[in-house]
Amino acid sequence: VEHAFRALIQRHETLRTGIEQVQGELVQRIYDEVEFAVDYFQASEREVEQVVEAYYHPFDLTKPPLLRIGLIEVAEDRHILLFDMHHIVSDGISTALLFDEFSRLYRGEELAPLRIQYKDYAVWQHSEAYGQMLQPQKEYWLEQLSGELPVLELPTDFPRPAVQSFDGRTVKFYIEKDRTEKLKELAARTGTTLYMVLLSAYTILMHKYSGQEDLIVGTPIAGRTQEEVRPIVGMFINTLAIRSRPERSKPYLSYLEEIKDITLGAFEHQNYLFEDLVESLHIPRATGRNPLFDTFFSLQNTENEQIVIEGLEQSFYPLENQTSKFELLLDISELDGQLECRLEYATALYKQETAERFARHYDKLLETIAAGPDGDIASLEMLTEEEIRKLVRGFNDLEADYPQQQTIHGLFEEQAELYPDNVAAVMNERQLT
Repeated sequence: VEHAFRALIQRHETLRTGIEQVQGELVQRIYDEVEFAVDYFQASEREVEQVVEAYYHPFDLTKPPLLRIGLIEVAEDRHILLFDMHHIVSDGISTALLFDEFSRLYRGEELAPLRIQYKDYAVWQHSEAYGQMLQPQKEYWLEQLSGELPVLELPTDFPRPAVQSFDGRTVKFYIEKDRTEKLKELAARTGTTLYMVLLSAYTILMHKYSGQEDLIVGTPIAGRTQEEVRPIVGMFINTLAIRSRPERSKPYLSYLEEIKDITLGAFEHQNYLFEDLVESLHIPRATGRNPLFDTFFSLQNTENEQIVIEGLEQSFYPLENQTSKFELLLDISELDGQLECRLEYATALYKQETAERFARHYDKLLETIAAGPDGDIASLEMLTEEEIRKLVRGFNDLEADYPQQQTIHGLFEEQAELYPDNVAAVMNERQLT
């Protein structure tokens, strides 16, 4: 294991890169050699969770590799591989690449040399030619985000803190196979994609919770538009700000078509970096919020990260996420024909039961869309049958027994005789019994 990871660190300059400040600017410093060793543990089943939780801690960005590998021996034929890599040098595709190359090196294969490294991409990003190529993309985004920018105001359980907290939890739920197939059929029928259908439902959920008809939701994009960069480990991912207008009177299918146009336009102009966009828009920074949007949506379509070694059976160790990068983040991936959904939420703003209700309502909204997408947005139901029953019979059950043979004024006189000293009317400081 150590030999294979040493080879990967030597192969990818990113894994030998530290981040330092030079004259107030962050720069990459690439080292020829770095110290690396696999952290080895022995633990019983009872001790494993404690070892795992203690293993993950902040990196010193100036000291590469920004990668840690640990191996826990639980039994002679059962081990847990701990893999910790900083996002500043990697993304989801990088992880899949490393797992694939690790498997091949472990099996004794040789890897073809890389033609370029991440630093070549970074230098190209700072070139004049690249800047000229991005000018039309910059103009596109400034047009998309012109005028007054909406700020999503969802009902929260707790007051918004003055400084954003990144403490969070995750609620996991699943969209069953039958409904997933129906959503795919809807996408095929409308010339859209599953991503567009799921995103449209998410923005409609945000609209129904907030009442707002102009929304911005963040979404990630792989950013590897050039063939040459595909085998490189590094941070290529970019963030797109998707602005849509889910007006309640708009037919759902018309709105889905709008989402299609908006997302295709965004993907076509994906190279303009989000941080540059924020700077160009001159958005005043608030310590309690993210710039541009507070909610995020992603559909994972990267290859499953698998280590392929003969005789090895593997599964992912369940590690509880205790952070939230946004107020709400819905991350969906396809798993054995169904959709696995993970709703990450900020615990400074929401209780767990509120996040679970968000999840239920998103699930119900997808069910409604799959069953009948022909209505308008206002008619799309997100309440479960149990919630509707509670609203109709619980909160609005106004039936009560009363003496129906008496008149209203007769009942009033009876009360006045029984309780003559009770306050009957109030005006400013005056009261009448």
